Amino acid sequence: MYIRFNASQSVEIAVPEERVPIQHYLRQPRRLVNALVDGSRTEQLSDECFRLKMRPLEFMMLRIQPTVDMRVWAQSDGTINLESVACEIRGVGYINDRFALNLKGRLSPHQSCGTTYLKGKADLEVRVELPPPLWLTPKPILEATGNSLLKSVLVSVKQRLMYQLLLDYRRWAGNETDLLLSDRPQILSLEG
Repeated sequence: MYIRFNASQSVEIAVPEERVPIQHYLRQPRRLVNALVDGSRTEQLSDECFRLKMRPLEFMMLRIQPTVDMRVWAQSDGTINLESVACEIRGVGYINDRFALNLKGRLSPHQSCGTTYLKGKADLEVRVELPPPLWLTPKPILEATGNSLLKSVLVSVKQRLMYQLLLDYRRWAGNETDLLLSDRPQILSLEG
């Protein structure tokens, strides 16, 4: 029995003003990946592709651990796009052979009344053939449980993004400002 689960999550974050605009920061996909997932659970496969090892999830009587390969790329305006390109389920071979995950997301800067906002949305879909013991569970219960699980994954990613991205951006902007200032020739010398 195949079943499909869906969840969507939107985000809007007011960005504190720094000397270096957020658009420059967002052109570095690795930084966004680090804001989304703890660095110990990521592996960079190429400039735009990252492997993310999710925390183990419990669904009904199953315990699974998805590993997702994500393509993350930036546009010149600072918009970041992400999409899943592969997925592996660790823990249950039966599920891995009958599992498909599709994640698409976008995060882009917008100006309103002199303030920069990051607005984004992520859509997550999972299609899976359930093992026979779960066939007896009513489909509405399975769907509600699965959709709720996906929603909780997206909410936890959103919470991490809202905190970690701004923290990393402030740190990065401060370092970039320090680099810019250290490259300037000194006009006045403090030494005699």
